[in-house]
Amino acid sequence: MSKAASSTFGSRTLRNLGLAVLAIATALGVADVLRGTGGRAWLSSEAHAVPAATEGDPTATVFRAVRVFDGVSVVDSTDVVVQDGIIVAMEPDAEVPVGATVIEGTGRTLVPGLIDAHTHAFGPVLRAALMMGVTAELDMFTEPNGARILRAEQARGDANGRADLFSAGVLATAPGGHGTEYGMEIPTLTTPEEADDWVQARVDEGSDYIKIVYDDGSIAREFATLDLPTVEALIEAAHARDLLAVVHVGREADALAVIEAGADGIVHVFYDQPASDAAVEAIATSGAFVVPTLAVLESVSGGSGGRDLLEDERLAPYISSNERQTLEVAFPSREEYADVITNGLASIGRLHAAGVTILAGTDAPNPGTAHGASMHRELELLVEAGLSPGEALAAATSTPATKFGLDDRGRVAVGLRADLVLVTGHPDEDVLASRDIVGVWKAGVEADREGYRAELAVVAEGAPVLQIDDGLIADFDNGNIDSVFGSGWMLSTDDMIGGSSTAAMTVAEAGADGSAGAMRVDGTIAGTGPARWAGPMFFPGVSQFAPANLSEHSGISFMVRGDGQPVAIMMFAVSLGQVPSQQYAGTSDEWTRVELRFEDFAGLDAAGLQGVLFSGTESGDFEFEIDDLRVW
Repeated sequence: MSKAASSTFGSRTLRNLGLAVLAIATALGVADVLRGTGGRAWLSSEAHAVPAATEGDPTATVFRAVRVFDGVSVVDSTDVVVQDGIIVAMEPDAEVPVGATVIEGTGRTLVPGLIDAHTHAFGPVLRAALMMGVTAELDMFTEPNGARILRAEQARGDANGRADLFSAGVLATAPGGHGTEYGMEIPTLTTPEEADDWVQARVDEGSDYIKIVYDDGSIAREFATLDLPTVEALIEAAHARDLLAVVHVGREADALAVIEAGADGIVHVFYDQPASDAAVEAIATSGAFVVPTLAVLESVSGGSGGRDLLEDERLAPYISSNERQTLEVAFPSREEYADVITNGLASIGRLHAAGVTILAGTDAPNPGTAHGASMHRELELLVEAGLSPGEALAAATSTPATKFGLDDRGRVAVGLRADLVLVTGHPDEDVLASRDIVGVWKAGVEADREGYRAELAVVAEGAPVLQIDDGLIADFDNGNIDSVFGSGWMLSTDDMIGGSSTAAMTVAEAGADGSAGAMRVDGTIAGTGPARWAGPMFFPGVSQFAPANLSEHSGISFMVRGDGQPVAIMMFAVSLGQVPSQQYAGTSDEWTRVELRFEDFAGLDAAGLQGVLFSGTESGDFEFEIDDLRVW
């Protein structure tokens, strides 16, 4: 007899580093298994919604006598009434629904939820963004299956615990072009004749707009790039389907070429030189918008803006270890990059003065940036470039909503979504006041910022050292798939990113060395590439993904036998951020003892171990058995 285990989950985060010449970890692409306490729960509103009131109307909130920046202009004092996630009234002395939560607005300003118009967003970063007042992100390159799932959850109203995602999906680039260097297999093209089918494929995947790369990397790393006729054909194909076409450029000459080709916007300001008169006139005349991504250009130039965010006591307690890592890391220092931010600031100043529409975007999570937190630095840099604080706020609220057709948000107005941020002070006069957040509401649901802060504090303080006398984790001799310590086992597969790999775990009646049982795993890896996995995962902490301190131990050991295919062993830990560290174990039809040292897993600090995943590796069917799993 065997006893089957239940429940399947899994997902993936690709840490796309945009301009950086840093590769994505290839560890089966399962970096976003770290979605939270129960897999999908990290991304869902259920796990993070504020408890509802028990009397009256639990969906109603009233901001009393609050100053409002509505996305364009300021109302000095009014009441804002929210019901069922919608702003239903905005007037002085508004009627308060029975049972509504009343929030005093004296000395505070209510602004629309911020919209980051250039990110690379995966999994839990969207929750981090929300805690910083960013209620929506416009992603410029991500894995399309994951984006599809997130959008479906948004459509069902199941995403109030994170920022909304709108995405280009994969970008249009040449073979060997920018975007192909991150370990993610993407469709490329080389000729104008391919453009129509390529764009239609993105439409079929659910892309909200089309992102194109026209950049040979001549300012940094050299890449292949699309030719201009192909770029023109892509723009035409996007417009034929009523989609925006935005283009990544690095040089002014490239920007001028794509503007002439009909691009709706450029999603980095060119940084090879300050904008010339010809460029200013051409872009202003075209009506195209510019997303400068000044925060990442500052990092490229060697600036410390990202690290400085960690010193701001208004933000620092809400910055996770993952975001802290990206804020602290720097681009390689090169003298020729020193003027990148100077050129970018000068160009935006000139373009803005000429009436060009500017949208705030960070390009997180590039080195020196982080989701959510870097939006506040981007606002500061836009003001430094010449926008007023109010204009910078508009660039992060009403303007991206208008340009990207997000008609239900971006303003504080009756009939729109209640995506709102309440801050102390007047951010339209002093843009740094955007950091002094009192609360954030997504579709009328208040984000649990203090709960999030407490979670981060627990991680920062570390878990108590675990002492396991004989080191045994599981031997399966009792006929069950359980463990001596920790929170047990769960299957993880790539179904959460649209994959179809499968796995099952049962208890075999005979184990290694004549023992009474072992864990048998069999399944199928469907497809190829780094984003395919299936297998059981052990959680050593008191709950799933809670860190466990195994620093008094040197590694893990187990008995294994199988069909001859290797088994991947992936470690998840606080020290690794979202990217697991991986080793392999060979198998044969004979039981073999495998010993793996924690130090052999690059970047792993066993003081914060969160999970150990055993996965099939090769496309097709697989099977293996594990017994006598221990720490030593």
